[in-house]
Amino acid sequence: MNNETSKVTKVKCPTCQAKVTWSSTSPFRPFCSKQCQMIDFGEWADEEKAIPGAPDMSDSDGWSNAE
Repeated sequence: MNNETSKVTKVKCPTCQAKVTWSSTSPFRPFCSKQCQMIDFGEWADEEKAIPGAPDMSDSDGWSNAE
């Protein structure tokens, strides 16, 4: 057996920092549990977390009423 295929990849759960095995046997990866997955989801839903990007150019910015 090759050493590369026998290595186990471990990552830290983004929520609680517990070690998680990265494999198909870890259904919530990169999270350690459904609870940690839902905590993270809630933070995104409440907009506590966001990916930086360009500012929103919505109708309220006056772009739709160009004269």
